[in-house]
Amino acid sequence: MYRILISDPINETGLEMLRASGAEVHEVTAEEKQDLASILPGHDALVVRSGTQVTAELLAAGTDLKVVGRAGIGVDNVDVAAATERGILVVNAPTANVLSATEHTFALLLALARRVPAAHASLSGGAWERKKFVGVELQGKTLGVVGFGRIGRRVAARARAFEMKVLAYDPFLDPAVAERLDVEMGSLDEVLAGADFVTLHTPLTDETRNLVDAGKLALMKQGAMLINCGRGGVVDEAALAEALDSGHLAGAALDVFAQEPPEDYSLMAHPKVVVTPHIGAQTHEAQTRIATQTAEMVLAALDGSLSVTAVNLPFSSTGSRGEPFIALAEQIGRLAGQLFPGGLSKVEVSLWGIDDALRRPLGVAAVKGVLTPVMGDGVNYVNAEGAAKSRGVEVVSSQHNATADYPQMVGVRLTGGGGEVEVAGTLVGEHNPRVVRFAGFRLEFRPAGVLLVVRNLDVPGVVGKLGTLLGEAGVNIADIHLARHDESDALAVLRLDSRPGVAVLERLLGLDEVQEARVVDLT
Repeated sequence: MYRILISDPINETGLEMLRASGAEVHEVTAEEKQDLASILPGHDALVVRSGTQVTAELLAAGTDLKVVGRAGIGVDNVDVAAATERGILVVNAPTANVLSATEHTFALLLALARRVPAAHASLSGGAWERKKFVGVELQGKTLGVVGFGRIGRRVAARARAFEMKVLAYDPFLDPAVAERLDVEMGSLDEVLAGADFVTLHTPLTDETRNLVDAGKLALMKQGAMLINCGRGGVVDEAALAEALDSGHLAGAALDVFAQEPPEDYSLMAHPKVVVTPHIGAQTHEAQTRIATQTAEMVLAALDGSLSVTAVNLPFSSTGSRGEPFIALAEQIGRLAGQLFPGGLSKVEVSLWGIDDALRRPLGVAAVKGVLTPVMGDGVNYVNAEGAAKSRGVEVVSSQHNATADYPQMVGVRLTGGGGEVEVAGTLVGEHNPRVVRFAGFRLEFRPAGVLLVVRNLDVPGVVGKLGTLLGEAGVNIADIHLARHDESDALAVLRLDSRPGVAVLERLLGLDEVQEARVVDLT
């Protein structure tokens, strides 16, 4: 019989499911929560919402803990790395609030367009000011959807019912899929510049933090409106306030914020802003789904099932020998994914000299790596293939005999949107990953840390110029790897001790000899 500790309140339906399984369920009281670490030992699973911080210290106290169930999508309050290190599965309910978040997005969109909150406040305050609250219609307007996953697509469907035109940006949205969904695909800049309303539905990752900054806000139409029901931190809130103050933007509707609860409420009090306190999932239906899905995932994980939405699910069935190959495949995928320009339609995973039992785990690991830079915690070993399929990305894996150069090798090739990226790697000494083929070049380097990838003309002095420019910016080079096709085409991969800023990249690209320069973060 499993013992499950419920640290934050969840819907009764989830509790009933846990009890019906025969598990011993203990709901923590307010007094007990002050000393959660002393109660946790002896429990097999811990179920939390956003109110409990699952730190490394708390996990260390859970000497019998096998599963952490996060009743919701985000796992920002769970130290996933510490859980992984201790072999504790972290499961969540990634689809439970999709519909509620979709509808709340449209609720804010309509409230913003028709100035409903301000009109309500005026009338409830005893004033009758009809002429003061002139709004705008949605029919005939253009909605820009940034992030075209489960929620973004549902928002787009509702927008079309309002006879709106839909522009969509998603690095992994294939043009053929966009055409099938009756939306026009564009770059982030094109979507921002072409929309009357922009709605954000991206996860918060290092790549998306402050994605919509002052420069991106300036691209938006004069009088456009911004809605964010996705993740706080994706929008530069100070820059947003300035855009509203200047009159460049006509309004914003926000359900999420960089800091929750915020210390400074000035943006929330702005007369052009409609706000709600992160209630996108606060419906009876969503709370029921969150509780039941979390209960299902916790029980399945305790029973050893791999069919769970685990954030950190290891493929234990591959044995310890397979784990280094899984890590290699994921890193190769992450490297390729960050280098791919966009419009991904196909992921090809090729294995040379590798046991057939590892074909599926390595394929999933590679796809997870490809999607991680954009989806963040939203993709894991269990849902990676489904996430690719939902974006119209075809995944193909193949096996081959060992090559003459390497007894075992994992390759990832990405195509779509007119672009192509191909990377292959192997293990040195059974545990140390190395990239050995890169964009048609043969060279060897570790897929780890911050990498600067430079494509340049093979002429004297280029390496020196790179070193001088990085040195002037205070960026130290840890190691450098060089290769060339012929006398005119060369590649340099530099491992850096810190990530160079945008200005440094611009200076690099300003060098006559440099054709391409990209930063890849594999930390």
